[in-house]
Amino acid sequence: MLQFIQQLFQRRGEAAAGWHPAPEPTPAQAQRHEAWVAERVYRNWLGPYFKAYHLRKGGIRSRRDFRVDLLQEDGRQGALFFYDPSIGPGNFGHLFQLLGERVGALGYHRACHDSRLRRHQQLREHTTKQFFKPNPTDCTVSGRCDQRYGLITLDLVTVNDRPLFIRLSANPVHESHFTNPQSFEALLKTVFDEPLADEAIAHKIVEYYEE
Repeated sequence: MLQFIQQLFQRRGEAAAGWHPAPEPTPAQAQRHEAWVAERVYRNWLGPYFKAYHLRKGGIRSRRDFRVDLLQEDGRQGALFFYDPSIGPGNFGHLFQLLGERVGALGYHRACHDSRLRRHQQLREHTTKQFFKPNPTDCTVSGRCDQRYGLITLDLVTVNDRPLFIRLSANPVHESHFTNPQSFEALLKTVFDEPLADEAIAHKIVEYYEE
């Protein structure tokens, strides 16, 4: 599996063949997601993942916390939030959708929402990608376009129809007509920093576990 994950990051230079528009949620699925958000089921994981990221950045990997790996290459900074069986594929899918919604609420528009299926011997890798660009907004003082956190990519990777990880990354634009980007840590704090779930919210996990 480790070799397979490494191969995922060796394909950035390959052609975009195989990518197709990802299906949008049906009305029933959208209503279900709205209920998941309204009940704040995400509080079971956002705060713990946020904590695990900072522990991992400090060189600490605890078996009691969710697994998070750091991503930093070619000017892109990000993190991989690995699936844990305690979450359930249904909740993990809702979490991926929520993260995209929260990025959009930061002044971004979703430029693409694509998916790709690839086969590797006994493995089937399915990736759903959301790519976000900052809305064109001029800063009143500098007159430069506010890039916020740069270009943002959000991926959900599944293997053999089971979740593997969510990958969130930011790629700053280094051009004179853009403002300096805010840090990736600031992006994570804005998107992930949530109070922990109370007992009532924790009981909601099983309701959305499979979906």
